[in-house]
Amino acid sequence: MRFNAIVPAVLTLSAMSFGAAAEEIKIGMTGTFTGPNAAVGAPYKLASEIYPNRLGGVPVKWIVLDDGGDTSNAVKNARKFVDEDKVDAILGSTSNPPAVAIFDVATESKTPQFAMAPVAIPEAKRAWLFNVPQPVPIMVGALIDDMKKRGVKKVGFIGFSDGWGDLNWTGLVALAKAAGIEIVASERYNRTDTSVTAQVLKVMAANPDAIFVGAAATPATLPHITLKDQGFTGQIYHTHGAVSKPFLDAGGKALEGAILPTGPVVVAPGLADSNPIKKVALDFIAKFQAKYGAGAPNPFAGYAWDAMLILDAAVPDAAKKAKPGTPEFRVALRDSLISGREVVGTHAVYKFTDSDRYGIDARSRVLVTVKNGAFVLYQ
Repeated sequence: MRFNAIVPAVLTLSAMSFGAAAEEIKIGMTGTFTGPNAAVGAPYKLASEIYPNRLGGVPVKWIVLDDGGDTSNAVKNARKFVDEDKVDAILGSTSNPPAVAIFDVATESKTPQFAMAPVAIPEAKRAWLFNVPQPVPIMVGALIDDMKKRGVKKVGFIGFSDGWGDLNWTGLVALAKAAGIEIVASERYNRTDTSVTAQVLKVMAANPDAIFVGAAATPATLPHITLKDQGFTGQIYHTHGAVSKPFLDAGGKALEGAILPTGPVVVAPGLADSNPIKKVALDFIAKFQAKYGAGAPNPFAGYAWDAMLILDAAVPDAAKKAKPGTPEFRVALRDSLISGREVVGTHAVYKFTDSDRYGIDARSRVLVTVKNGAFVLYQ
């Protein structure tokens, strides 16, 4: 691929002039900013607070609401967005079940929706749906590659008993057999459980070489700590949903050596200068730190930033065809989004088309390991 043909995802604040009477774009974001999964959702809100006040040169109003991870609240927020606020696009939710719950709202209202958690997009509802975070198969594929290099022959699975656990289990099943890896045990647990000793003992009894924890954020540490307490010495892998400071804080020294897939933004300074993602990721990190102080931004904040960049690149074409706030503009925006334009983000080089609503490739992933209480690039 010729990198010099890629359209950088920089803010086109003055790229076009639409006159003093330009209509205001409205974008609604619903996310899990409170509740058990807030460690994942809260960083999206932090990123939204440094969003620009224009998209593609057009004034924009950001409407941000908390759904607490509850599907009913997410649907209520989405209904408010389309019925009262007349938004031009919906970002959310930041958790898998609430994101899926608002598919129908986006589809019925013909409003582009950016799922901010990895989801499986039904073909029947594909017309108005987009996925920003890396699809689970791409990320699980990176783990499978590492298992093959390590000579892993048997793997066990412990995951959430919800949609996120299902996605990772499905990804593991789809890829393990072709790699010559046998899945010898599978156990589930709830995000709010306080003990998984029974599940861990069952998986360990199958004598796996490695174990994949299909969970996210702080609750992902429970099986890991329990495995270590029970004497498991094999490699432990996690999902990209676990890459967060609360995960590190909750797991402590027990997490040392864990391997996780994540987006390039997490290790942006270590990327090759030839990687187009590096410049965009470092620019975002600088903006984030200017607002919130030293420290690398959470990868979830990067997804929120990427959604904004994708919209910023799509708005100019749409604004030439219709006024924001109208059904015609939403159609034009959707058509611009699926035009095949390449947009460099903090996690990936996005290229949405009519047939591909995930729009990314293997450049969107790196492996990290936990070393001295931090995520470092895994070589």
